[in-house]
Amino acid sequence: MNNSSCSTQTRPAGFLILDFGSQYTWLVARCFREMGFYSQVEPFDFSLERIKKLKPAGIILSGGPASVLSSDSPHRDLKELLNIAPLMGICYGLQMICHQWGGKITSSSRRTYGNSQIHWKTSLFENIKSQKVWMSHGDFVSEVPKGFSILAETDRKVPAVLQSENILALQFHPEVSHTEKGKGIFSYFAETVCGIKTGDWTEESMLSLLESQIKEQLTGSEHLLCALSGGVDSTVMASLLTKVLGTKNIHCVFVDTGLLRKGEFQEVLFAYKKVGLNVKGISAEDRFLKTLKGVEDPEKKRKIIGGLFIDMFKEYKIQHPEIQYLAQGTLYPDVIESLSFKGPSATIKSHHNVGGLPKDMPFKLVEPLRFLFKDEVRVIGKKLNISNEFLNRHPFPGPGLAVRICADITKERVQKLREADAIFMEELKKYELYDQIWQAFAVLLPVKSVGVQGDQRTYDEVIVLRAITSTDGMTADWFTFPSDFLHKVSDRITNEVQGVNRVVYDITSKPPGTIEWL
Repeated sequence: MNNSSCSTQTRPAGFLILDFGSQYTWLVARCFREMGFYSQVEPFDFSLERIKKLKPAGIILSGGPASVLSSDSPHRDLKELLNIAPLMGICYGLQMICHQWGGKITSSSRRTYGNSQIHWKTSLFENIKSQKVWMSHGDFVSEVPKGFSILAETDRKVPAVLQSENILALQFHPEVSHTEKGKGIFSYFAETVCGIKTGDWTEESMLSLLESQIKEQLTGSEHLLCALSGGVDSTVMASLLTKVLGTKNIHCVFVDTGLLRKGEFQEVLFAYKKVGLNVKGISAEDRFLKTLKGVEDPEKKRKIIGGLFIDMFKEYKIQHPEIQYLAQGTLYPDVIESLSFKGPSATIKSHHNVGGLPKDMPFKLVEPLRFLFKDEVRVIGKKLNISNEFLNRHPFPGPGLAVRICADITKERVQKLREADAIFMEELKKYELYDQIWQAFAVLLPVKSVGVQGDQRTYDEVIVLRAITSTDGMTADWFTFPSDFLHKVSDRITNEVQGVNRVVYDITSKPPGTIEWL
């Protein structure tokens, strides 16, 4: 079974998104799923035969950083795709459509990036006259192909929405939250252009699909090592596999890397056993900290940690030679931020369970959640009766606090960050703010500043607080705290955490920043 996509025999009917390189491609899939339509992302050169087997209701061509005028840009024959299903082109997708249907694309040194206004000549829905949208392009349509109508233009009279029979093309990104009523445009494409009024991507179909795929990949006799991190994804993954395959052949391993949050190892280990997972806890703090000594580069940290996990799993396999598979809680966002193929999105960072895995693993991979988003995983968790104790936890990276220390890893720095993070979490829960936030955490900077504590001059490090709101982790905005909350947290950290004399709050959205610092 191809881990990057759903089985063609079991997937619900839906939409295919071909990735030409946009960082927002996976948000397109997210939008369609929220509307109840299954959607699947594949590389731009996904074979025509496989597309025919999928029988998509519609095909969406993503944006991308390339120019259609460049000889090395990603291209494919769009007219043969139109013979299969209606097309929607977004940004680069629009330019490809115009180029192949005889229009003219012009390059400009004046790049349009960010919030823009478009003006509708013919509104698709709700009789909208003007609309705020998110643009990200340099090339533009200077001559519209024959048979296409201009439905909307920018302030500079650049075509923003084009339509022809069975084709809708947009110069902007309807999938990002910055675009007003973006889902309305996707609904128009699904319902009016493709003729699909209702979708079948439901809680029941999600769970049924996951179970079917596991049974297609595994017979039930295989032994699996489930790598647990203490987070939502791996907990749901292990519970799902246990439900489908039973407890006997599922070996759950939870490693104390020395990079977990305060008190987390024992608390989570107890909770796992309470849930009914067959779990073994392994203490390896000294091993991880020793190997990470002197390493500052975040990519190296991730790859080292990924390698250490695999080494420990190899050693566990020696004790249990019957184990053939390694199961991980990999999600869609992990994959898109870790992998890059010709033409698509640039690699943002390697996730330890994707880009950090060595090529010589003695395991076959099982990643049953690989095509799901975080909120969909939580839905599956509820269907599996996993407690809110796990499902409402904020995401926590597999490499742990190592990627929240912007310097080399020492036991002293880990302890400093762990204490600051614990204070932050404690106050979030006291103020009843924890459940309003997608993810919150502290970051330790290797930047020292002068302070005054106890009437004495100090020269200590800085803690950054980060708290964001999001639905899927692909875009995010910073959370607006009451000033008294920030005052309280800052006072506690500077008073209680030795070696810290300054606290700052990160007010960067994603994009342009990422959620994690490293």
